[in-house]
Amino acid sequence: MQEPIPEPVQAMQGLNWSRIALQLTVAPLLGFLVTAPFWRKAEMIFGSLVGSGLILAWALTLIFAEYVEVDRSVRACFDAGTVCWPEPSAFARFAVYACVGLGEVFLLFTVSLAVERRIRNRDYAEEWRR
Repeated sequence: MQEPIPEPVQAMQGLNWSRIALQLTVAPLLGFLVTAPFWRKAEMIFGSLVGSGLILAWALTLIFAEYVEVDRSVRACFDAGTVCWPEPSAFARFAVYACVGLGEVFLLFTVSLAVERRIRNRDYAEEWRR
């Protein structure tokens, strides 16, 4: 018969999908909302930098929250007199948030290029646009 898995070990098994869902939805939404006023004023680079900073700060916040959760669980295991390791590793957990954040920044800059092209072309007659 198997022993029940202690609570600290359960907290370290698998990824926190609710935080990943937050990273996938809230961060780009906030990034685009903050960036849009700058884009309307034709400040593409500054707006994209502000949006990118916000997205990456969100990712770092979630990485830190994951770090705290893993650290508490590892300490609880040590206090219980056992050794346990997070699965997946702490690095893999952090890498998920970092990669998602970087992908969102790439998306933000790609959309910025399309918006810039549209703003630039609206001042020209239709036959002169490319």
